[in-house]
Amino acid sequence: MPESPGEASALLLGGARLADGRAVDVRIAGPRIEAVGTAGSLTTSGTRVDLRGYLLLPAPAEPHAHADTALTGAAAGPPSHRPEDVRRRATEAALLQLSHGATAVRAHVRVGGVQGLGPLEGVLAARRSLRGLTELTAVAVPRLLTGVAGADGLAALRDAVDMGAGVIGGSPDLDPDPAGHTEAVLELAAAHGLPVDLHTDGDDPARLARLTAMAGGLRPGVCLGPCAGLSRLPGEEAARTADRLAAAGVTVVCLPQGCCSGARLRGTPPVRLLRAAGVRVIAGSGALRDSANPVGRGDPLEAAYLLASQEGLSPGHAYDAVSGTARAALGLPGVRVEAGFPAELLAVRGDGLAGALSLAYSRIVVHRGRVVARTSAVREYRDSGTAASAHGLPRQGRTDSGPCGGP
Repeated sequence: MPESPGEASALLLGGARLADGRAVDVRIAGPRIEAVGTAGSLTTSGTRVDLRGYLLLPAPAEPHAHADTALTGAAAGPPSHRPEDVRRRATEAALLQLSHGATAVRAHVRVGGVQGLGPLEGVLAARRSLRGLTELTAVAVPRLLTGVAGADGLAALRDAVDMGAGVIGGSPDLDPDPAGHTEAVLELAAAHGLPVDLHTDGDDPARLARLTAMAGGLRPGVCLGPCAGLSRLPGEEAARTADRLAAAGVTVVCLPQGCCSGARLRGTPPVRLLRAAGVRVIAGSGALRDSANPVGRGDPLEAAYLLASQEGLSPGHAYDAVSGTARAALGLPGVRVEAGFPAELLAVRGDGLAGALSLAYSRIVVHRGRVVARTSAVREYRDSGTAASAHGLPRQGRTDSGPCGGP
């Protein structure tokens, strides 16, 4: 990938299959798609990437990551919050998520307390170093905002906005005054014109009713997650709460791959109930190999797979929860594989969405019109050539005698 982050030469993606079954060529000029035609119909003077055997999709976006604590689960003691250490971890985590296909990441970062603004400084430094590869946005998350103990958190939150945090976060469940905590977050967000993203389990209907009453109409929007407690409410109460969330335009961010340090409860909210009520539901990865979840992958396609396999969503709706709907909730431009749309794309080996969500090993990621990540996987079997020929099965492998093909 010889171009510098600021450059983008002409790029032709040849022979890709779309989710609707069409085989197409996609020509990209700069950060946008220039043309889409039937396979074999387009040419370019720039780079051509052969995508025969790949499914081409709008790129996912990661709506709920924890960049400051990512990859700390194996540490012998408490993880370092020094900016340089956080920058290294946040960069590595964002690149891992980029390799999976996420070209935008919203990273929740603790501010205030003993660590002060050091973690935010590290994440913002990672954002600068990743420019041109992925879009990293920081959510400033204080612990307490009310009473004498909350004065430090409120001051840290204001300083975090001045430093460059793009989203106002909070953890009302951890504050002695959850309503006051939420009110402080919403007031600061309204004053600065910033979105809100709150950690909550969602297991208190009265508290959610007050939150939705305060949040209704706030622009550019409010997200709540992971809201696993919604699934533990009685059916009628959950339905009423879903109606309130929908009326207020609040987005629910679920974490099907695990949990995060800001939540007491594991699991997912009642996704189908929320969607039926008109709530915008998106999926994120949450904790990534830290003390809250030591085995996280940070893979949006795995989140979509779990929504399909465990929550009963169709593959299309499940993938939309990590791509189109997630992008809309994060305030990002919409993406379609059509001329004029941003060239934010993910190519996954496979001929259909269900298969791609099941076995999405080989991937090619395009951000702002450039190929920014490739992951290749080859599956080999001993004596597989004979078996594949006998049954007419597709086969991947090397033409020489590899580790499984010797005598």
